[in-house]
Amino acid sequence: MSALTNMPVFAQMGGALIASANSALRQQVFDRLNGRCRPVQQALGGADALAKLEKGDWQVLFLDRRLPDLDAEEVIGVIQQRFPEVQVVLLDSDGGYSAGGDQNLSNRVAHAEEFRATRQPGSELQVAELAAATEPLPGMIGSSAAMERVYRMVRLVAPRMTTVLIAGATGTGKELVARALHALSPRSAKPLVVVNCAAIPETLLESELFGYTRGAFTGAVQSQLGRIPAAHGGTLLLDEISELPLGMQAKLLRFLEQKEIQRLGTTEVLRVDVRVLAASNVDLAGRAARGEFRQDLFYRLAAFPIELPTLAERSADLVPLAEHFLACMAAALGMARPLLSPEAVHLLEAHPWSGNVRELQHVMERASILAGDGDTVEAEHIYFSQPRNLVSRRPSG
Repeated sequence: MSALTNMPVFAQMGGALIASANSALRQQVFDRLNGRCRPVQQALGGADALAKLEKGDWQVLFLDRRLPDLDAEEVIGVIQQRFPEVQVVLLDSDGGYSAGGDQNLSNRVAHAEEFRATRQPGSELQVAELAAATEPLPGMIGSSAAMERVYRMVRLVAPRMTTVLIAGATGTGKELVARALHALSPRSAKPLVVVNCAAIPETLLESELFGYTRGAFTGAVQSQLGRIPAAHGGTLLLDEISELPLGMQAKLLRFLEQKEIQRLGTTEVLRVDVRVLAASNVDLAGRAARGEFRQDLFYRLAAFPIELPTLAERSADLVPLAEHFLACMAAALGMARPLLSPEAVHLLEAHPWSGNVRELQHVMERASILAGDGDTVEAEHIYFSQPRNLVSRRPSG
């Protein structure tokens, strides 16, 4: 008999979220809640649950005590600060549920709306802690709600050894997030080694990652340490991880599981202490589902996913970012930052920004050059990359 058979039946209620890596447990709770809660969604872990809490209006979270990525108590602490209206019911992966103390589940759910209506503002300490959690990360600009979510997630996972998958379109700042994760971690004094998996030929990738000994192959006139051993004690960022060949994916998975490597040309096994981050600008889950990327490696890399918003999704940051880029270029020349005219701002806001923040940076660099030593960037200084735009809007004279 299921351990959830005796779960109380309660009246119609608001949205419920079920967070557990145990699919059988999720399904049992889902079956009990379905029809009594709208909506009911499932999350695979703590990070997934926090991301879904950000995007919906939830009344109850059923939280597994044994999460694959975060400590359940840590997740509860975040929820108490950020989502005080959400009631948390703890689940056990080996069956059963706990409503917390001697207060049973049905009472907690029945009174959830009352708790939501009468909740008190957080203390000054909680407000201060939340403000610190949403401050921009080192090297990053923006205070939009979308970016505040990223800041919170990064600060939550940075102190841990958890593998992080940073997902986002080209130009959204994935490497900046990786550098912030490293800078905020206990490993900040050790190396951050960045490997672009798409930039290294497949025939050289294994030797680049794991290293080799002298004479391991033709042309190996001296031994090479390898990128992974070079990151010992620190952090390894595998950028464009989707481009990693299938053969190398198996070897990387073994390293992630065993924390051991074997250099080419030797049978010696080396233990390596490395925190691994991965970045992808494609739908890695989709590739794994289609058999184009190992599913076991995907789940290992995506222990804690962080998805970066496009520039269109963080439009409130557009002008601050543009002003930041102008200030950086002016400072390099020993000049004061030029202002953006209202017409220039309107032109920037009307652009779709398919290249995201990187495209904006290049546009502002061109604008800075065209504005010369003037104190204002006008609309006529804003050029986008389309050739037709460059021809039709060339300044007179």
